[in-house]
Amino acid sequence: MKKSFQLIALVAVALLSSCSGGEKDKAATEKVEEKPRVKLASVTARPVDQIQEYTATVQAEVKNNIAPSSPVRIDRIFVEVGDRVAKGQKLVQMDAASLKQAKFRLDNQEIEFKRTDELYKVGGTSKSEWDAAKMALDVQQTTYKNLLENTALLSPINGVVTARNYDNGDMYSGGNPVLTVEQITPVKLMINVSEGYFTKVKKGASVAVKVDVYGDEEFEGKISLIYPTIDANTRTFPVEVQLANRDQKVRPGMFARVTLNFGTQDHVVVPDLAIVKRAGSGDRYVYVYKDGKVSYNKVELGRRMDTEYELLSGVDNNSQVVVAGQSKLADGVEVEVEK
Repeated sequence: MKKSFQLIALVAVALLSSCSGGEKDKAATEKVEEKPRVKLASVTARPVDQIQEYTATVQAEVKNNIAPSSPVRIDRIFVEVGDRVAKGQKLVQMDAASLKQAKFRLDNQEIEFKRTDELYKVGGTSKSEWDAAKMALDVQQTTYKNLLENTALLSPINGVVTARNYDNGDMYSGGNPVLTVEQITPVKLMINVSEGYFTKVKKGASVAVKVDVYGDEEFEGKISLIYPTIDANTRTFPVEVQLANRDQKVRPGMFARVTLNFGTQDHVVVPDLAIVKRAGSGDRYVYVYKDGKVSYNKVELGRRMDTEYELLSGVDNNSQVVVAGQSKLADGVEVEVEK
């Protein structure tokens, strides 16, 4: 009887050992199966257009504020906002009372100088008296000329009236100009370009300009001015783009986008699905697969091209990158690749 109990005990131990071993094998199998499953894409370097887009506000090529040099009453304004004006066109007539007085004083001074000059020629007056009379005449001529220029205000350019701040009969007292005239053929746009492109920006080069109000319609502009210094804070330099605007469709104040093409350069291009954003920062990463493991590589993005990104750094040519399954990954983790 005792032997029977011993035999039963041995069988039980054997069964328990067998079960335990099975569970260990099962756990080991499950552990193997816990490798994250990922999908890969092979990536290579290829020529990529080096296109940069900049935003700008359209500005007039020339902007002139029309105003007299001293306070005076406005007699009449001949134009309204939106009127096209020509260079030399009379825009405003200021009160002429001061001008009439100045003309009267000038006429008298001319008579006085003529009398002094005739006396001086025959020795009837001294050189100092002649000099004093000539100086007085010069002063009156200058005064009259200034008043004349500030009584009839002329347009210095061909352009459009974009502001009118006074009405007929108002007293001009400084501050805002009576009128503003802007030249809108051509117009200009100012953009700030990264210093890395300083040697690539060329005066006279063509650029593409889109104005938001006109959708996808494209205008041709040209680089008209390149500023010679770099801003130490922003590491950029100003570039002026000129737009012919012969049809005057583009107006000052409109929002525009300027595209510069700096040629092509070979860069690695990856699917946008490979890009991972690190939580709490603006950094971007890509998981690169090699020898059964993935590495977490920080990348510098270039252009986005439909469903792909140009990479300026971070991934080598002919690499394999993860495009699905990143949520369970970490740097150095072994993975199983889905075929």
